[in-house]
Amino acid sequence: MLKCKTSEEIEQLRECNQLVSKTLAEIARHIAPGITTKSLDKIAETFILDHGAKPAFKGYGGFPATICTSVNEEIVHGIPSDYVLREGDIISVDCGVLINDYYGDSAFTFAVGDISSELRKLLDFTRAALEEGVKEAITGNRVGDISFAVQTKAESGGFSVVRELVGHGLGKKLHEPPEVPNYGKRGTGPKLLKGVVICIEPMINMGAKDTIFNDDGWTISTADGKPSAHFEYAVAVDDGQPDVLTTFKYIDEVLKNK
Repeated sequence: MLKCKTSEEIEQLRECNQLVSKTLAEIARHIAPGITTKSLDKIAETFILDHGAKPAFKGYGGFPATICTSVNEEIVHGIPSDYVLREGDIISVDCGVLINDYYGDSAFTFAVGDISSELRKLLDFTRAALEEGVKEAITGNRVGDISFAVQTKAESGGFSVVRELVGHGLGKKLHEPPEVPNYGKRGTGPKLLKGVVICIEPMINMGAKDTIFNDDGWTISTADGKPSAHFEYAVAVDDGQPDVLTTFKYIDEVLKNK
């Protein structure tokens, strides 16, 4: 069953997701060659706590950190560590917060210093695929309309779509129905109802779509070792146009001024 949120609940979720957006922007200030992913995790945790919220990921299913830091060929769920970011890396940062029993969840893939034109294209197409998917999150459409839009945009750039990992509903649980795949056919899947809140999160690979599970029990990487990118918005389904609860404007402002 899809749970339709009230307008009050959507505002609660907007507050959560705006804080996630601001946390990712704070992390963006510090992403540079020479910093460890563990240091970024500490920055995120301090920022979230200072704003009266709780890190949503820490302890979730036993996850040991506040953010997921997935570098280069790592797709999602990377554990912050002593790894030192290097010029030319890309890093996906996935972050969640908990405020008054409601969750926020968003992700952004950052360039570390100057990156290759091929990596820049991967990031640009993955973010654009997210934006295309979001356009379909309107009352009366189906989940497959979102999936099809994401897949079409990603594959038009020559990239592949991860199959095993999907977006999800969001509310008083971090993962609620429905699942939101990043590939599929128009007109298929659950019908989108006004007030349903979902996370749309393309995970797009430069090489093949195949994945492997790392020995740490969390990190999922590309099977061919080629880079992957990940962007995520929380969106409330609405009439006529989607209500995007997340924003990348804070991140874009930081990156523009770096």
